Amino acid sequence: MEHIEPVVAWAQALPLPLKIVGLIVGVPFVAIVLNVLRQLLVPKDPTAPPVVFHYIPWFGSAAYYGVDPYKFMFECREKYGDVFTFILLGRRMTVALGPKGNNLSLGGKVSHVSAEDAYTPLTTPVFGKGVVYDCPNDMLMQQKKFIKHGLTTEALQSYTELMPPECHQYFAKELKLSKANPGPKTVDVLHMMAQLIVLTAGRTLQGKEIRESMSLHFAKLLEDLDKGFTPLNMMFPNLPLPSYRRRDRAQKQMSDFYMSIMAKRRTGEYDHENDMIQALQGSVYRNGTPLTDRDVAHMMIALLMAGQHTSSATSSWFLLHLAHDQELQQRLYQEQVDKFGNPDGTFRPMTFDDTKKLPLMDSCIRETLRLHAPIHSILRKVLQPIVVPQSLAAPSENVSYVIPKGHFIVAAPGVSQMDPKIWEEASRWNPLRWLVDGGVAKTADEQYTSGEKVDYGFGAVSKGTESPYQPFGAGRHRCVGEQFAYLQLTLVIGEVIRNFKLTAAQDEFPKTNYQTMIVLPLDPKINIEARV
Repeated sequence: MEHIEPVVAWAQALPLPLKIVGLIVGVPFVAIVLNVLRQLLVPKDPTAPPVVFHYIPWFGSAAYYGVDPYKFMFECREKYGDVFTFILLGRRMTVALGPKGNNLSLGGKVSHVSAEDAYTPLTTPVFGKGVVYDCPNDMLMQQKKFIKHGLTTEALQSYTELMPPECHQYFAKELKLSKANPGPKTVDVLHMMAQLIVLTAGRTLQGKEIRESMSLHFAKLLEDLDKGFTPLNMMFPNLPLPSYRRRDRAQKQMSDFYMSIMAKRRTGEYDHENDMIQALQGSVYRNGTPLTDRDVAHMMIALLMAGQHTSSATSSWFLLHLAHDQELQQRLYQEQVDKFGNPDGTFRPMTFDDTKKLPLMDSCIRETLRLHAPIHSILRKVLQPIVVPQSLAAPSENVSYVIPKGHFIVAAPGVSQMDPKIWEEASRWNPLRWLVDGGVAKTADEQYTSGEKVDYGFGAVSKGTESPYQPFGAGRHRCVGEQFAYLQLTLVIGEVIRNFKLTAAQDEFPKTNYQTMIVLPLDPKINIEARV
């Protein structure tokens, strides 16, 4: 004690500012030391998934995971196996990798895992109340059925005629490239494709009135909504920030705008087409409750936001790869010439049936979705303890893990889609792999599209949860817009390839931005030149 007392006296004699500095530095240091000691010395529950070692309590592995989630998960798999837990800003996230791991989450019962509890803080302020994850799962399944019924063959056939003129108008007015003025011009391909995807979806799914109203004001509303769709909003949904207030104002204005369209249609002021508003109006839940105009408005916002993000990302990655692969770009152009070329060098329009008979285009889309899954992590809140099969958890240790209630379970189909244990040259963009009969790619696609059929409430769909290739999700939350997405990508990319040559604007292929909800390319510049 006689040695400690002088130290205590010295500390008490320090000026107040130095005492405050000491607390600021000392308390976090002590917390870090205690956190490390707890992980190293406290006996571990053998049934609990291993926890990724981390220094800072509460913050956990947020920085490592946030910068490159795939690198994080692949490295953790090497150290901990296919099932492990990491700390993310106070949340305990249990990752289950591989096809069987994905099935544990995406194929789980609604009594065990909940997408609603995971995503409501993010989606409800953007989409609106009463739809998607802001309602019981049974209602969401019925909403998906309503949307699916709107995507009739007749509607899709009409969309095939409406999308190409939107592309041509964009090329002329925005790119200002033509045979008379071929360029080349350097463009931000993500910006270009985001606009094309919104315009073509606006003219088809969203309807004529929406397309005609796509002014600067509409674009600003969309931008404000988009800025409310970030990881920050998901983790902290109610911060008093200006971007949150702009998000809420934009959601209300856009919702009111859709409702005004429906009101005008009822008076006969607007004629309807084969759009989704018309399909949704009059829809009734099984209990007899009709969809309100506000419900329809919120579902239309959800369709606009979800489809715009994923398709613009996929088409951007696609064109970036073509700009860096001249041989494949030429082969894709030749496919258009062989199928649709006229003697005078022009092209005949594609029909809906035509879009299903382009093997190289289809392979390019599938390979892009394989290598660049739009969403790197799919979350579910654990409602009841989940027993992990021994074959997945720790087969060599004869133990089964239990994922506790309250954890978030993470599926990462992108890990399976880039797994070198499954795919040859897994990190290489190689669309030709999809043309090999009996190859890994075709086998995986057959598992995804032709496997066990299940009706979750919106019609029978291939479950697909154990396929190593899941481009549109799997299980009950599988996207009902797959057919529209393939159609849109085929038509829009087809028009770009028919009219332009693409070259890389920089030697190095763009890196990946994981800081957004959708996986996007960083600084995605390409050179684009009109074909003459």
